[in-house]
Amino acid sequence: MAIVNTCGFIQSAVEENINVILDLESMKEKGALKKIAVVGCLVNRYGDEMKKELPSVDLWAKAEEWEKVAAYFDPSIIAAPGNARGRLQETRRWSRYLKVGEGCDTFCSYCTIPSIRGRARSVPLSALLEEALFLVRNGAKELCLVGQDLTIYGKDLYGEPRLDELLSSLDRELPSDVWIRMLYLHPSRIDERFIDMVAGNARILSYLDIPIQHIDDDVLKMMNRPDKEGHIRRIFAYARSVDPLFALRTTIITGFPGETEKQFAKVLDFLEEAEIDRVGAFIYSPEEGTPAARMGGHIEESIKNSRYNRLMTLQAEISKERQRLFLGRKLKVLVDEVVRDDDFAWCRSYRDAPEVDGLVGVSGGSILTEGSFVEVIITDAEEHDLFAEIPRK
Repeated sequence: MAIVNTCGFIQSAVEENINVILDLESMKEKGALKKIAVVGCLVNRYGDEMKKELPSVDLWAKAEEWEKVAAYFDPSIIAAPGNARGRLQETRRWSRYLKVGEGCDTFCSYCTIPSIRGRARSVPLSALLEEALFLVRNGAKELCLVGQDLTIYGKDLYGEPRLDELLSSLDRELPSDVWIRMLYLHPSRIDERFIDMVAGNARILSYLDIPIQHIDDDVLKMMNRPDKEGHIRRIFAYARSVDPLFALRTTIITGFPGETEKQFAKVLDFLEEAEIDRVGAFIYSPEEGTPAARMGGHIEESIKNSRYNRLMTLQAEISKERQRLFLGRKLKVLVDEVVRDDDFAWCRSYRDAPEVDGLVGVSGGSILTEGSFVEVIITDAEEHDLFAEIPRK
């Protein structure tokens, strides 16, 4: 059985998903695969057309139909309390995702999420706590809080955002050896008080994923984002002043309609000023049904690609400099994979979210246990990965 958890956010992701499904259909025809399940945003967006074009798929499920997926595998899961998604182990058992809600109310001009997922809908606090405890009882050492925008959590249910309350409740209820990592925080609702709260809590990792998409006020306005350049620069600078080793991640869109060379240069200036640890960049693509797709001033692909490459070249230099700050330091890491034949282990520190960031490679790691924490000493640094050894006793 193969499950394709799809993304319909940008055209390149759509094309990649379709190619994977076609490959799986070929495997099924040859008898190498019995069942194919396709779930997620692509089904929300193009489900009717896909069902006609891909008849070999056995199960179709939209982004929130986790009960349907769970029942297909194990009907007993439906009787279990809480969120059905958590009962399906998508990742290593010690590193799990806790989804706090669905949908988004920001309506960025380039984004398809509101049309695919709808308005923001939060999972009740009690249900999230129950799910978190279930995941921990089943081996989770790291809970990654995810949603289209964590900072708006609870507003639809309680009349105002309740992310602080969710974090306080998790901190109070979970065992002391569980990491809490936050992903996808909208910059407009991040302030100094929030940064102080994160930095002052040992369980909540000093890791903020704050997608800004751009830094120029005029481009941000065209993107229909409420952020302002001054606010963005201030919160990133404040995090650096609170803790120079704070892990900061962001995303940038290059080549948005009308973006000038001068406006793009401001993005490069910001990355150097803020010393961002991790950057994900995307080349703008016009998405069907979005206001940005109807704008004038679309930029040539060669220019968009050039700006992307320049940004990533600069970020590689910044990233390596940030990495070198950890040489000779001790870091607590979570062991993800032990390669016994090589006497080596791949681990992650507070700076490394699953799948999207770097790793910490540990020599002599065959003695380690997957899913456990260990303290290591950093001995080498590359652009994305750090390398370490186990301290001698």
